[in-house]
Amino acid sequence: MKHINRREFIKQSTVAAVLLSNAVISFPAFAVPMKSPSVSKRKLIVIGFDGMDPYLCERMMAQGRLPHLAAMRAKGGYRLLKTSHPPQSPVVWASFINGAGPGSHGIFDFIHRDPQKQVEPYFSAADTLQGAGYFEIGNHKLQLDFWPFNHRLPQTILKRQGTPFWEYLDRAGISSTFYDLPSNYPPSPSRYGNHRCLAGMGTPDLLGSYGTFQHFAEQGPEPPVSKGGGQEARIYFDGDTSRPLKLTGPLNTMLKTPVPTCIDFQVHRDRRAQAAVIEIQGKTLVLKKGEWSEWQPLEFGLSAPAGLPKKNIAAICRFYLQEVAPNFRLYVSPINADPMEPALRLSEPMEFSREMADKLGLFHTTGFQEDHKALSRGIFSENEFIQQAGHVLAEREQQLNYALDNHDDGLLFFYFSSTDLQGHMLWWDSAGPHPARSAAAAGECFQHLQRVYMRMDAIVGDLLKRCMDNTHLIVMSDHGFANFRRQFNLNAWLQKNGYLGPSKAASILTEVDWESSRAFGLGMNGLYLNLKGREKYGIVETGEEKENLMNELITRLESVQDADGNRIIKKVRRSDQIFSGSAMESAPDLIVGYHREYRASWKTVLGEISEDILLDNTSAWGADHCLDASEVPGVLFSSMPISVADPCIEDLAPSILNAFDLGAGPGMTGRNIFSAF
Repeated sequence: MKHINRREFIKQSTVAAVLLSNAVISFPAFAVPMKSPSVSKRKLIVIGFDGMDPYLCERMMAQGRLPHLAAMRAKGGYRLLKTSHPPQSPVVWASFINGAGPGSHGIFDFIHRDPQKQVEPYFSAADTLQGAGYFEIGNHKLQLDFWPFNHRLPQTILKRQGTPFWEYLDRAGISSTFYDLPSNYPPSPSRYGNHRCLAGMGTPDLLGSYGTFQHFAEQGPEPPVSKGGGQEARIYFDGDTSRPLKLTGPLNTMLKTPVPTCIDFQVHRDRRAQAAVIEIQGKTLVLKKGEWSEWQPLEFGLSAPAGLPKKNIAAICRFYLQEVAPNFRLYVSPINADPMEPALRLSEPMEFSREMADKLGLFHTTGFQEDHKALSRGIFSENEFIQQAGHVLAEREQQLNYALDNHDDGLLFFYFSSTDLQGHMLWWDSAGPHPARSAAAAGECFQHLQRVYMRMDAIVGDLLKRCMDNTHLIVMSDHGFANFRRQFNLNAWLQKNGYLGPSKAASILTEVDWESSRAFGLGMNGLYLNLKGREKYGIVETGEEKENLMNELITRLESVQDADGNRIIKKVRRSDQIFSGSAMESAPDLIVGYHREYRASWKTVLGEISEDILLDNTSAWGADHCLDASEVPGVLFSSMPISVADPCIEDLAPSILNAFDLGAGPGMTGRNIFSAF
């Protein structure tokens, strides 16, 4: 599940505020060991196709539509890849990184909660530590982190725990380069200088969100509306020249009460030519209807106290002219950090993103690049979403070529999001009605997704041609996919079955009576007991009461059926039985795993309670993978035979280390799945 929500947006908004302040990022000193001659020319390439589904792959291979993946399978290089519990992307990719499950890295869901604040949700993979101390100068604040002031600057920290497998390569003098790696923002440092990484999923835009588009239309809302990953505003024309417009940027964190920065711009339209001119910061952009601009560098100014220089934040965005008349519509992409002058910690080392931009030009720096929110909100049509996603894929292919040209030895990891985010929006492999589009439109969208799979296969074919005898190619995905037809509100079920009170509460964040509540749901798959001594207002005693309650919840939830007699929940698993490690403090007590076609409701994720327990999904987001892990395995293809029948995501890290004659790291639970390099 890759979906922005209100609470996460608020939490992530502090990320940009922190890194756009006067924070000083320190880097550890390192000495570069000599590379071992025995491994210096050994090459391993791992391609991550997020969300690539094995069952669709198998159907398409049988049809002859994925010939290069089929060739790998024919040589013994294909297996289903067991995913993590739960099969959420930040969880699974962190398990890939550690070579061990959530008990080692501490990421159990997109959303965690603070038990001492009785269910305050926050984004699980990164957190912002607020600063302390500053000088007041009028409406401004000034923070100085050196003696004798020693103000504590705010900073964003990576919450993933444990040791990433590349640290063992780094220490051994073996180079590794990762492009768009999920679950690694801010990117962890390289101690010895042999590791480079461009951060992926989890990297915010400059508004601090997963990606907030801005939209200006003659029939837009007045006053402006900001919700669900987008800002919409009405545009007024005097003749064919617009009144001044404002593009919203990052918060001005140099103010005591931060407010968003803005850039003024103006539009002139030519109805006859079906075109428009956009004037912004001294630039003049000419766009025809249906045309996208290139990436546009911008600067958002942070006002400073009198006598101090003004600070500018470098940003980039793209403009898309949807319509000129009768309803002028202009889409502006999320405001990305400029990789040439990154205001966020985009890469390790910091120069890595600059080097790429210098060679390739500007590129997306947010973790989520396909704008699914614009489609869900009705700003994009399906064709417009497909076009925008196509721009993302073309950019990624260009970067892959750059990566291959610069891969002399060691490990190269490269990530593609296309099969996941287009999967969420375009997948529908059922004769039943789609949540948000006609049967014909759903079929066309699914056909396009299959063409994306064919394009991935062509990428694999090119890689196989370019791989030398000393190169091992691995293609993998973190999970598969399934239709998302109906949504289950876990808290509504708990409330109506006497586990959560009072009966009319609409949210566990504000209205629940904890003295009468024994359990609650939060996140995509998490169920927590209101445990005494752990939760702020806990009432459930440890020991027999806890055990009886967990067994009762498991039995009752696994028997829940819809009106047609279909079971909704396939398996409820105890965290203490499926996880182990030193990072268990944030683990839910139970992991709720859904059958295909069902998923936690949108409201469940942040603890909201709907009147009905089971509802239809009505979103364009028509497919998902936050089910039971057994329902949505990933894929594993390899240019050499796979020697085990049942590989899992945790096996890849020790297998990669073995390829370079290194043993599995301490705490890794995975195993080597290749008999020889």
